[in-house]
Amino acid sequence: MKAIGTTPEGARSEQEASRWVRWMFGRVAHRYDLANHLLSANVDRYWRSHTVEKVADILKRPGARVLDLACGTGDLLIALERSAGRTLIGSDFCHPMLTGAQSKLRRDRLGSALVESDALAMPFPDASLDLITIAFGYRNFANYAAGLAEMRRVLRRGGALAILEFTQPPNKSFAALYNWYSRNVLPLIGGAISGAPEAYRYLPESVRKFPDAPELALMMKDADFAVEWEYLTFGIAALHVGRL
Repeated sequence: MKAIGTTPEGARSEQEASRWVRWMFGRVAHRYDLANHLLSANVDRYWRSHTVEKVADILKRPGARVLDLACGTGDLLIALERSAGRTLIGSDFCHPMLTGAQSKLRRDRLGSALVESDALAMPFPDASLDLITIAFGYRNFANYAAGLAEMRRVLRRGGALAILEFTQPPNKSFAALYNWYSRNVLPLIGGAISGAPEAYRYLPESVRKFPDAPELALMMKDADFAVEWEYLTFGIAALHVGRL
């Protein structure tokens, strides 16, 4: 594994890393959706809809308790609620992100509950959830193994964890081109849109330091999950679904 958890520049401990990530997402929350859609050419919408399809069996279970963790401004949570046809739970530790999610839920007349909490210490009892999804949030955890253990703690037997995350493309030539774009173009565009260029310097570095897709699958297996995974869009992202 490449790192215990995310390592923003200057952070000397897990606590400092966590505080920096919370501050950074608070800085970009007001333009987060616009930046995501523009920088991904709206492919991020497909990634989320594909994730919903992969967990549809649990979403359709009567009474299944579903949590979208690190829900940000709520795009995946909204897609999940629409598919499930009932209210779910979204959680994030960045208040401005949750404010954005609440506005979108009200706009779309949806009723999922929002909880402000740290993913490494969730306010849910053991074995209380049937499904956890997390889109583009896991690599920002201050401790990856602790995050998996916490998610495992709150899931029931028969439940599942779906992690949608950026990763390193397996094709070396394409990876070199993608990394050049991420380091040279993405910070310029993302910084101009959000007014926070440091956030869009951090984001590609967080992908580079994050365990690649096969490593993440092994980590999930070590945490007691039976894992299936796939690359998406030339390996820019990967979807891992772990079942108990």
